[in-house]
Amino acid sequence: MNGSDQFQQILRDLDKINLADILVTVGLAWLAIVLIQWLVPWIAGRLPGRLRFHLLPIVPVARLLILAIALWQVAILLIEPSPQNILAIVGTLAVALGFAFKDYVSSLIAGVVAIYERPYRPGDWVTIGGDYGEVRSVGLRAIQIVTPDDTVVHIPHSRLWTENIANANDGQREHLCVADFYIHPSHDAGQVRQVLRDVALTSPYTQLRRPITVIVREEPWGTHYRLKAYPLDGRDEFQYISDLTVRGKAALEELGLQPANVLPAVTATSPI
Repeated sequence: MNGSDQFQQILRDLDKINLADILVTVGLAWLAIVLIQWLVPWIAGRLPGRLRFHLLPIVPVARLLILAIALWQVAILLIEPSPQNILAIVGTLAVALGFAFKDYVSSLIAGVVAIYERPYRPGDWVTIGGDYGEVRSVGLRAIQIVTPDDTVVHIPHSRLWTENIANANDGQREHLCVADFYIHPSHDAGQVRQVLRDVALTSPYTQLRRPITVIVREEPWGTHYRLKAYPLDGRDEFQYISDLTVRGKAALEELGLQPANVLPAVTATSPI
């Protein structure tokens, strides 16, 4: 028996294939995916922050389940439902897809791993490679992040195998923000530290349940202060840092302090 005869035995006879059922199955799956991708974010946007982060990860899982169910239903409508036929089709498809879409399949497998390990989820602020932003959606093959410059970046899940993934909030509503200050070394460091702490305490963005820290480091060109605190909502990160910077600078000027003359290259290589 040649390959053509085997293929004909696996498929149903044409008069037994119901094209209407296949079209209905594909249509219902598409409608269900569109509905879930619209409804879940709509509901999440009206929930408190913590509940929002628990609800949004349902979208990629539900989409994967719908696609799997739809493909299974279509396969049943096309194939004579015997164990031998199903195994033959699955084996053939696996080999063909493995060679033709090796990188794509790698991203799909990494996507399934990401769903369970959850290194990122919608609403998280992540750094992958040189890209930083908020995860807008998690697809089967890739995630979409929105950078601070409002640029959408598509990152395949396969980078999970090779890249370090830094997650700033890991499902929490808020994440740590840092404002930097550079001051001439001739000053009272204790007083400056308390003033900067008060700046964070009085900011309308500050989450007071989280710690506020002021780190001090002496450099050859002056004193480097890092004010570390958490906003009420991580999406306010840059407004929060700007608020801390503007009000912190004004408070330091009231003390009559002089800024340090810092070369950009020196600042960039002096992490705390």
